[in-house]
Amino acid sequence: MTRSALLVTHTGRRQSTQHARTVARDLLAAGFEVRVIAEEVADLDLPPEVTTVDGPTPAAAEGVEIVLAMGGDGTFLRAAELARPVKAPLLGINLGKVGFLAEAEIDHLDDAIKDVVDGSYKVDERLTLDVRAEYGGRVIAESWALNEVSVEKGQRAQMLELLVDVDGRPLARYGCDGVVCATPTGSTAYAFSAGGPVVWPEVEALLLVPISAHALFSKPLVTAPTSSFSLTVDPYTSFAVLCCDGRRTWDLPPGAKVTVERGQLPVRLVRLQPRPFTDVLVAKFALPVEGWRGSKR
Repeated sequence: MTRSALLVTHTGRRQSTQHARTVARDLLAAGFEVRVIAEEVADLDLPPEVTTVDGPTPAAAEGVEIVLAMGGDGTFLRAAELARPVKAPLLGINLGKVGFLAEAEIDHLDDAIKDVVDGSYKVDERLTLDVRAEYGGRVIAESWALNEVSVEKGQRAQMLELLVDVDGRPLARYGCDGVVCATPTGSTAYAFSAGGPVVWPEVEALLLVPISAHALFSKPLVTAPTSSFSLTVDPYTSFAVLCCDGRRTWDLPPGAKVTVERGQLPVRLVRLQPRPFTDVLVAKFALPVEGWRGSKR
């Protein structure tokens, strides 16, 4: 039986395309069918044995053993849109030193591909969010997110008024720049920059983080994974913008209601040689384990 892999690449970076060619050749040599999305082929100059697939649609990842994302977090999120609906495991190969989504760094590319060929990896499931926006009794947007869903003001000079419900009960009405609803995976992304807590990926929870709220109580909240959030744009405020993972956006008119809850489908992440999340935090944020003022020893 032929093994197969889908390769998703940040084609705008020369380094990405060079390493994508190396990965494709190594996988082909190991007997894999290597698939590449048609719109990326022209920029990659790959071996003729590579299979071109239509896309980007989830059908491109149908039946593959693994999806490999070559790039940064943006490339990873794009690959997740293909892998999630068909439940394909996803491996992020980071070309830089920033970001939490990738498992492998480019400096260890050969080892990473060897582990993929040998099947020496585990697969973790990451909680996602499902989101639905309604206005005037009809659905105007439906999507999902791995990191976060945000509702933000649409006009820079005007404050946004949002009524926030948790589990069907009113929590607060915020005059704010917006509200971020995040997963533990997304706790180190937009929610973190808005003042939210860092949550270990293994924790099943949802986060709600107000952005620059004019309120005495504007602390970030951590709720049960079974909770649901409703964010209603005040009918007398300006329009808002709904955004999922910084990739998919919709305008929300005054009076629109956004519902956010745990996603029906997780994202399945490949872990080659899992490290404690503490070590990942220290590395990504360059935390001073010897203390901010240096070691006293």
